[in-house]
Amino acid sequence: MLGAIFWVLLMEGLSLVEQVEQGLGEVVAQKRKKGRTLDEKIGRIKWTGILLNRALDELQRLKKELAERDRKIWEELKEIEVKQRLILQGFSGAGLIKYAPPVLQRVACEDAVDLAILDRVFQAGASGILPRDVALDVALKPYGLKHYHVSRRIQRMNKRLFSGPRGIGELLFEKRGHKWALTSFAFEVWGETEK
Repeated sequence: MLGAIFWVLLMEGLSLVEQVEQGLGEVVAQKRKKGRTLDEKIGRIKWTGILLNRALDELQRLKKELAERDRKIWEELKEIEVKQRLILQGFSGAGLIKYAPPVLQRVACEDAVDLAILDRVFQAGASGILPRDVALDVALKPYGLKHYHVSRRIQRMNKRLFSGPRGIGELLFEKRGHKWALTSFAFEVWGETEK
């Protein structure tokens, strides 16, 4: 009986050793087995193309995300500018803010030509002045301006003062027939400085 038990244990021990050796053999075989990489399987040029397409797709996705983020930021900035303009108009309407001519000139005028145009239109008074007469003015003669240059510069000054980055929501010039004249807002600003 003892011999039979010994024989059974010996056989089980041998079978365990065989299982361990078989398990190790599979691990060793897996380590020895060298698989081909994808570039070897489908070709190096095709695999490089696939990787490049993946990278380009990722770049496109990131570009779309950045464009969306920029659009949201610009919308928020526009909202802030509108709110700021409303607040400034409320303060100026209540008489809490009074603009000075140098402030308006700094915001609206870009160079000496714009300043000379503004001065000439102000001198013309409420009736206004034709753009060709402004262009023929002695102070503007050296610049060689034509009537359409004067009108374009006046429109730009209006745009900068109304809706530019430092705009206050007011116009500096207005059309009266074919003539340009200062608005009542501008006459108030310049009239207060003369008093």
